[in-house]
Amino acid sequence: MAAQRKASRYVVPVAVAGIAAATIGLVPALAASGDPDLPEITAQQLVEKIAASDTQTLSGTFKISTDLGLPAFDGLLGGLAEGMASGAGEGSGEGTADPSAQLTKLVSGTHTLKIAADGPERQKLTLLDGEEQYSLIHDGDDVWAYDSRSNTVLHEKGAAEEDGGRAPEKELPASPKELADEVLKAAGDTTSITVGGTANVAGRDAYRLVVEPKQQGSTVDSITIAVDAATGTPLKFTLDSTSGGKPVVDAGFTKVDFGKPAASEFDFTVPKGAKVTEGDQLEKELGEGRGDHGKAPEDLEKALGDFGLGGADANGPEVIGEGWTAIAAFDSGAPAPKTEEAPKEVQGFLDSLGDKVSGKFGSGTVFKTKIVNALMTDDGKVYVGAVTPQALVDAANAAK
Repeated sequence: MAAQRKASRYVVPVAVAGIAAATIGLVPALAASGDPDLPEITAQQLVEKIAASDTQTLSGTFKISTDLGLPAFDGLLGGLAEGMASGAGEGSGEGTADPSAQLTKLVSGTHTLKIAADGPERQKLTLLDGEEQYSLIHDGDDVWAYDSRSNTVLHEKGAAEEDGGRAPEKELPASPKELADEVLKAAGDTTSITVGGTANVAGRDAYRLVVEPKQQGSTVDSITIAVDAATGTPLKFTLDSTSGGKPVVDAGFTKVDFGKPAASEFDFTVPKGAKVTEGDQLEKELGEGRGDHGKAPEDLEKALGDFGLGGADANGPEVIGEGWTAIAAFDSGAPAPKTEEAPKEVQGFLDSLGDKVSGKFGSGTVFKTKIVNALMTDDGKVYVGAVTPQALVDAANAAK
């Protein structure tokens, strides 16, 4: 229990791995020649095509590869999340059907997912991991989550109702469509958007929409969205960092069918011998197991809301700058964590992730990824953004 409470202090450096939603502008450009040969289209028209797309039914397989430049990130976070999720129980396997624990598997490496959708009332997503799999099924008023490795089931009743339930399906990683929506939901003058030719994705003809920052100092090099020429549905999403190398995120369909899936696709029967946990029971166990420290993820979610890491509200962060170089600043209310006080599984990770820095603000640590960086000062101030470490130091100095 003590280790789990200590672990909650390290939510901020871990959370910097989230990807900030950026403000973009609309710059028309003609499509370049490519294969396949499609009619010319402007960037404005292609963005409008995405916005107008209303794909209600589809099924297919897509792969997501994530490279945040972090060591063994999925194993570390998976262990922490499952440990915190099972804090109220006796066994380490409890809580593994909870999407919040499964989410961490996708922050590094390459993973294959199967998806099916039949309107707003029925969706299914399955994460394949060798012979093991994790499934999340939304069928009307019911949401089922099943982890075959631990043979555990999480059931939510009424989770689809407005403002009701934890809606665990929302905690799973985004599809190419949802990733594209995050980028295109805001507009401004800080971004260039062009059409960068055409492509063939999962056997479908597609346009390539290229999004690039105009500002200097951002860690984002470009975002490329492959858009289905017929339906306007994004088929692939690629995020590249200025540091080069593999894309930070590369998520795209390998197979896709826009026909209506069979109704049986969304049926779920509890496997023999599986342990079933109801959603309200899990919430109670989590609250009892984490005590007051259970508030930490919720508070962090509010603080980082403006950066696509949670829900912003009136108590959210101060935003310094704009567009791609915006920085969120807030007071964590506690001194920065010391590596030597961290759980053993976290110590090496923090050492490799952070660099000690100093300036007019005093001293602190910059926690780095390929896309989002965070400066935590020794007195508990936090500066987060998809910007260079030096930009964070400059912001902290200017605040003095």
